[in-house]
Amino acid sequence: MMRDLKKCHRYVMVALLMGLTSLSPLTSAQSQETTSLREAREAAEIRDQQRLIELLDDQAALEEALEQARDRQQTAQARHDALQAQDAAQSVEAERLAARQSEQGEALSNLLDALNQHSNEVRNALGEDSWLTLNEDVLPPRLSDVNVLEREVLEDVVDRLATLTRNTGNAERLERPVADANGEIAPQTVVRLGDFAAFTSTDLLRQDDDGHLTVLPRTPGEIADYLAAYHQGETRVMAMDPTRGSVIDALAQRPTLMERFHQGGYVGYVVIALGGVGLLVALLQYLYLLATSQRVNRQLKSPDQLTDHNPLGRVLLRFEGMDKHQTPEALEARLDEAVLAELPRLERGQPIVKLLAAIAPLLGLLGTVTGMIVTFQAITVFGTGDPQLMAGGISQALVTTVLGLITAVPLLFAQTALSSRSRHLTHVIEGRASAALADHLEAQQPSQDASVS
Repeated sequence: MMRDLKKCHRYVMVALLMGLTSLSPLTSAQSQETTSLREAREAAEIRDQQRLIELLDDQAALEEALEQARDRQQTAQARHDALQAQDAAQSVEAERLAARQSEQGEALSNLLDALNQHSNEVRNALGEDSWLTLNEDVLPPRLSDVNVLEREVLEDVVDRLATLTRNTGNAERLERPVADANGEIAPQTVVRLGDFAAFTSTDLLRQDDDGHLTVLPRTPGEIADYLAAYHQGETRVMAMDPTRGSVIDALAQRPTLMERFHQGGYVGYVVIALGGVGLLVALLQYLYLLATSQRVNRQLKSPDQLTDHNPLGRVLLRFEGMDKHQTPEALEARLDEAVLAELPRLERGQPIVKLLAAIAPLLGLLGTVTGMIVTFQAITVFGTGDPQLMAGGISQALVTTVLGLITAVPLLFAQTALSSRSRHLTHVIEGRASAALADHLEAQQPSQDASVS
């Protein structure tokens, strides 16, 4: 009798286990290729029979399978109870919020709407790239999901708006990672001036789309002079851009002197090269004229000691070596010949400098014309929709004209200086030569008078 009861109990447990796990064979059968629903059901019944026989033969496996089925049932029941408890809690909270919303009335509802609108306007106006949000998240929260105006929500909005207002008038030092011009990121000390600017000791900063700090490609020199002094606390004067970056961007795009030089292209290089050659020739000749002037001045102080190291001494020595029995006209002609022989050395280099001074503006005009041709070709291809394209091309075209004028002006001054110095020396030499001829003629006049008498 007891054996039959145990066997019956075993059948009951197997039946219960099969009832709890009846979905598993169906799932396995669905993964196989069957030709009909009946064949699938028959295959599942065969597997159930085989599993039942295996469980009846192995008591331990039967107990283990039954225990696993009970555990899964308990886990599912516990999850069901938790979800019911959560649903009940949410229902209670919904009833509480509905009660609070009905209690607060129309005035508080309007206040919540106004706060939500104001908060959204502030966030949209400042955005994520505002310098006010550089140190912390001080933007007011979005209240679109808030149904009931709580005291904590109101205090949070007011505190954040007050912080924003306070930060607009504060200068603050912060430690933030900054990306330099090479893309390397390193922590640096950043000074934030309200919502106007942020900078390091050497460069102005900007925020990229992700909110990261990067240095400007070029900080204008007018502003860079103030950064280090302000950063170290040596001065409280700082250049500000009331246009919030437009003026700084314009100043940063202004090319340097070297960039202007390279904008002239090959014509600009030729103009500058010719100008350099002309100035070098003018400088060497002017140094020669200065040295000659000093030697001529020393010769004037020693008229009895003639030397051939200066043009005046050479002219006077040649006059002394002439035949004095010639007519005055012949002597004057010979003396003029000696003076003219010294002029090429004194006027050397002046024709070249004068020629280069005249050529430089013409080359600059040539560069401008070729640059305008290139600009109009670009307009033909891209149209006139981009004014910066036209302005940039015309600006580069005019650079060669500027270079030509800049080269011609100093060359003209140099040519004038050379001409004045050489003319002065020529006048001194001619004057002393004429004086020597006059002294010789006056010395011969008494002897001629005596011979006549």
